[in-house]
Amino acid sequence: MKVCIVGAGAIGGFIGTRLAAAGRADVSAVARGATLAALREHGWRMDTAQGRVTGPVRASDRAEALGVQDLVVIAVKGPALTSVAQGIAPLLGPDTLVLPAMNGVPWWFCQGQPGFEAPLQSVDPGGVIAQAIPFDSVVGCVVHASTSTPEPGLVQHRMGDGLIVGEPRGGKSGRVQAVADLLAQAGFNVTHSADVRYDIWYKLWGNLTMNPVSAITGATIDRLLADPLVRGFCSAAMQEAAAIGERIGCAISQNAEDRHAVTAKLGAFKTSMLQDVEAGRAIELDAIVGAVHEIGSRLGMPMPSIDALLGLTRLFARVHGLYPEA
Repeated sequence: MKVCIVGAGAIGGFIGTRLAAAGRADVSAVARGATLAALREHGWRMDTAQGRVTGPVRASDRAEALGVQDLVVIAVKGPALTSVAQGIAPLLGPDTLVLPAMNGVPWWFCQGQPGFEAPLQSVDPGGVIAQAIPFDSVVGCVVHASTSTPEPGLVQHRMGDGLIVGEPRGGKSGRVQAVADLLAQAGFNVTHSADVRYDIWYKLWGNLTMNPVSAITGATIDRLLADPLVRGFCSAAMQEAAAIGERIGCAISQNAEDRHAVTAKLGAFKTSMLQDVEAGRAIELDAIVGAVHEIGSRLGMPMPSIDALLGLTRLFARVHGLYPEA
């Protein structure tokens, strides 16, 4: 199978390295700058608790140099996706599958849902991504892993190896099972889900608050949960998101305290959004909070805590040059 990783950062490099090391796929990468140079010099590299994992890679900054693929894994940050989507056409054939391994609400999430005929502007302004990547080629994905990039082209794997994959319309299929099998052979703990939209919403339900609040405060999640006022605010926003989820077929049976108990097990953990702030990178606010706010707004649902969360984080990010001005 020909697999191309678009965005060879922390998650893209994690998936690419394991696939290449397993030797069951021809794994290439679309990358640029220092990451491209590192891939060309060293190949895939990942440091784990068991030692370094490596694998061969064909890397280019031009999709046309790599050709049509069987599977394209998109692992870029949300703010870069519109530009990336417009450049990946040379990778896509009539049978190519596209696996977005990204945070938050994906551009396709509400496609085909009643009342959501227009694309979500928060994650797909003008519908550019939906036009570039056919809905029928998409395989939904949720990543449960903690990785980082201490230097370009090198991944540090901290914990977790869970991947959930599924058909965006629900149900199970042979094509998704083939992807699941390939990933499982590379050492991932893979779940072939019959309702991947729910799995996406459930992960988002926790990230919705922990990510932006940690970004604003600079606090690790143990400190966020230890502060009763902050914990209460997060719970209120989560209750609003759960109500939104129920309206779109993603009802969550847990309450906020149940989820806090799970999150607390991670200890003094830095969220991905806090890591982006500390590195001076644009934050993925639209996919993690903006899309939830847009969905709730389209449904006419009250969400004062999510309103405040979006407004405060957006202003913080604009002041620090990490989110575009209006």
